[in-house]
Amino acid sequence: MATTDDVNPKAYPLADPNLSKTILDLLQQASNYSQLRKGANEATKTLNRGIAEFIVMAADAEPLEILLHLPLLCEDKNVPYVFVRSKQALGRACGVSRPVISCSVTTNEGSQLNSQIESIRKNIERLLL
Repeated sequence: MATTDDVNPKAYPLADPNLSKTILDLLQQASNYSQLRKGANEATKTLNRGIAEFIVMAADAEPLEILLHLPLLCEDKNVPYVFVRSKQALGRACGVSRPVISCSVTTNEGSQLNSQIESIRKNIERLLL
């Protein structure tokens, strides 16, 4: 398990264990509702198309620089973003057996997840302050 020391300081903001669990649970549900795009390229596309609710990235991506265009894009588009510790856990939450370094939860007007998505967005925005 990763200790605090070996998380890249550029991986900011990093979700605490409770928020991480909440986010990963929501990602699992979003995946069932087809509101999840996996991978840095897909996340970039959702941001450019304006359909991203928030972006989750893995703090242990190697090298982390492959992800660091995302926070800039998020800030441009005013989309909250957050890091979780493990790409392995992110992959599991996304419902795949491979590690996933980033993913995007997408908008869907009539989704049952909207209230949960909204509350996580608020939590992430608090981290960014």
